[in-house]
Amino acid sequence: MRYLLDQRSYEEMLARKSHPRDCYVRNQEYCHHLYIDGVKYTVARAVYACLKEAQAKNDVDALLHLQMHVTDLERLISEARARGENVAALRMLGDPPPSDDEARPQLSNSFLPPQPATIDETGLNRTFLTEQFLRILYNKGRATGMELAEAMGLFYRVIEQIIIDLRNVEQIDIVGQRGFGDINYEYVLTPRGQTAAQAAMEKVQYVGVCPVPLDKWIESVKAQTVKNVKVTRRNIRDAFEGLVIDESILNMVGPAVNSGSSVMLFGYPGNGKTTIAERITYLMGDDIFIPYAVYADGAVIKMYDSVIHEPPRRPLPEETEYDRRWIRISRPVVIVGGELTLEQLNLVYNPTSKVYEAPFQMKANCGIFLIDDFGRQQVRVFDLLNRWIVPLEKRYDFLNTVSGQKIQIPFDQLIMFSTNLDPKDLGDDALLRRIKFKIEVIDPTEEQWREIWKIMCKVRKVPYDDRSIDYLIAKWFKPDQRPFRMCQPRDILDQLIAIARYNMETPTLSPDLLDAACLSYFPSKEKKNFGAKVRLDL
Repeated sequence: MRYLLDQRSYEEMLARKSHPRDCYVRNQEYCHHLYIDGVKYTVARAVYACLKEAQAKNDVDALLHLQMHVTDLERLISEARARGENVAALRMLGDPPPSDDEARPQLSNSFLPPQPATIDETGLNRTFLTEQFLRILYNKGRATGMELAEAMGLFYRVIEQIIIDLRNVEQIDIVGQRGFGDINYEYVLTPRGQTAAQAAMEKVQYVGVCPVPLDKWIESVKAQTVKNVKVTRRNIRDAFEGLVIDESILNMVGPAVNSGSSVMLFGYPGNGKTTIAERITYLMGDDIFIPYAVYADGAVIKMYDSVIHEPPRRPLPEETEYDRRWIRISRPVVIVGGELTLEQLNLVYNPTSKVYEAPFQMKANCGIFLIDDFGRQQVRVFDLLNRWIVPLEKRYDFLNTVSGQKIQIPFDQLIMFSTNLDPKDLGDDALLRRIKFKIEVIDPTEEQWREIWKIMCKVRKVPYDDRSIDYLIAKWFKPDQRPFRMCQPRDILDQLIAIARYNMETPTLSPDLLDAACLSYFPSKEKKNFGAKVRLDL
């Protein structure tokens, strides 16, 4: 805790028009904190002034809160005097302000998968590697030793012994050469090799780079854990730059990210819950390695997904050497919505290729897994939450193969639930307690709402006018007591621009265009019967 003792800090606190919610004892009562450059301070003179006010009102809750501050402050003053310091000359007591390095920590991932130099170092048995070699050559028809090594993601010297063995049993043959050395010999399958390759294809039809053993992938998750991510009040502002959001929400989101556990964002629709979740990815900072595929007790599980996994923000230098069975990506962000089913949270087996597709939570390790519109999935909320009990509590999950085997995988991710429903309607205490952070995303204030209008007008290249916003509020919000939502400025502007194009006029915040946009944007308050019924219980 940091305490400001001087009168100037007290006056600065009083002069500010607004403070985050955590600057008060509750609601907007008894303000006694001040944020300076992202650092929270307790204002000593405000504490005593609020304490006097609470005593006059006999406000028990406020007295409990403020008295604890007084006790801490008196202890710090006694310690300072014991050190021989002149307290009257001090501006601050408590923890020193953070340094720039502490305020904006840089996360650096040092994990680098080492290149295997022998068959044993791949972690795969010789039989699997031989069959993978045959499957790849079967698909290519004709390939050099270098091409086969690249297709398997291994050094040529690792597969050289496999080539020698296959030539000895007359399953492959040399049919040409594209350069100097054994690495440039061209190989094809012999009739005996065709038979062996077909037998290998019957086991599994995976022809990508060789998979990485399950235990090696688990070690990589531990080395690149999401718990290494560190968020402070300063770097969270960097991540949310350009986004109008209540400071108190950031003060809850930051610790949630630091926990690397689970978060529920709830509140009215249109206030930016999904946007908050997406912005959190900016805090992840560094890039990670994941394998293209994982090998677990005979099962090949495809891990890399080009739709989900994005290229790294900072590519490695070209001369960096690492195991090419791995790919470097940005920390993953997996977003699913109402289409999510329980089946998608287990291994997805392809009976034709006999290859498994990793479920969402496996692909999201070391990153974020966002379940958007939680409560609107095709599966019951209770069943979906019940599915997460073990992973949320134990930080690991179990997956089942078609042969009945159970595979234990890490559950190392920040899992986020975004919902428009009240948390109490989603589950009982036993389920909800496993979601560690429950954060309400509140409506913007009028001041914040106007600021969003200014930003969106600049983005959409529409001239901003305070009088137009005054008109909009007086005409479309106050009469119907319509609440402000974060999404409204963007949505209404887009409607207005579409109408202006139709009218063949320049988009402006004119009353005619605003009225036309709002008329087609806001539903009528009057309930009407159009002769049809909708079933909401399906």
